[in-house]
Amino acid sequence: MLIYHISNQTEWDAAQQAGVYQADSLASEGFIHCSTREQILPVALRFYKGRTDLLLLAIETERLSAPVKFENLEGGEILFPHIYGPLNLDAVAARAPFPPQPDGSFQFPAF
Repeated sequence: MLIYHISNQTEWDAAQQAGVYQADSLASEGFIHCSTREQILPVALRFYKGRTDLLLLAIETERLSAPVKFENLEGGEILFPHIYGPLNLDAVAARAPFPPQPDGSFQFPAF
């Protein structure tokens, strides 16, 4: 199964140097926020509007070294995938630039 994570080039470059990807949320919340394909565009619009430096990572859950849990920690009904540990780079099946459209919305990239 593919899940998606919004990153940026600076974070991705740091992951290449370190050999693993560790989002800020891993240290502060204990997991890396991800989304399903259906969730990623609303998440991008809500949290990343106006950002022009984004990358979208497509992650194969079967290749993850860390556990992934589908949950909603805010009490809602929609479950989001969370990776509970560093993201091993070989689980990233693809990545693509994820720029906003002129109106500020996002489109799912062609990988």
